Amino acid sequence: FSGPFTDVVTTNLKLRNPSDRKVCFKVKTTAPRRYCVRPNSGIIDPGSSVIVSVMLQPFDYDPNEKSKHKFMVQTTYAPPNITDMEAVWKEAKPDELMDSKLRCVFEMPNENDKLNDIDASKSTPVLNTSKQDGPMPKPHSVSLNDTETRKLVEECKRLQAEIMKLTEENRHLRDEGLRLRKVAHSDKSGSPTALALRDNGSNSLPSLLVVIAAIFIGFFLGKFIL
Repeated sequence: FSGPFTDVVTTNLKLRNPSDRKVCFKVKTTAPRRYCVRPNSGIIDPGSSVIVSVMLQPFDYDPNEKSKHKFMVQTTYAPPNITDMEAVWKEAKPDELMDSKLRCVFEMPNENDKLNDIDASKSTPVLNTSKQDGPMPKPHSVSLNDTETRKLVEECKRLQAEIMKLTEENRHLRDEGLRLRKVAHSDKSGSPTALALRDNGSNSLPSLLVVIAAIFIGFFLGKFIL
């Protein structure tokens, strides 16, 4: 049995019947309170095998204490039409019984094994089992996105400044048009139709420039948001 013995330690025994008759078996131990054996008895068919699990219960291990725990596997040929297993062992004669004795050995892992286990756990990569919506982006794709974002932000700022400039020019031209209209009325020279055409022509150009700039900034803002 290999320690540490802070939890149940299981060792398996493989029992094989090489004969051409059925064989009954029973597993005994000198420390029945320390072990759980499953199955502890049964029948093995000719040429078949059975795995017996021996489970050592947790205990405080003392390396200075010598182990005196032993196991014995008894076997005997099964009588025909067997119905009562206990009766088989009670009625079996000593010369019909075969037994194999096993001595328990306890081993604790040495310091080198512990260090190897620690190094192995450190070198083994930890896998993230959490689900992801999609593949992780590549580093260069992230940098390209950041660069494009900065360009769009700078372009938006430039267009906003252009709109403010055009708005100021529009206001200036509108004030100039009002001033010219007053001068025209005061001088009473020229036809009203000509003055109106001149005012409309002076006011329409800045407004058209503002509309075009607004379309451009809307296009870049839409691209940035998407």
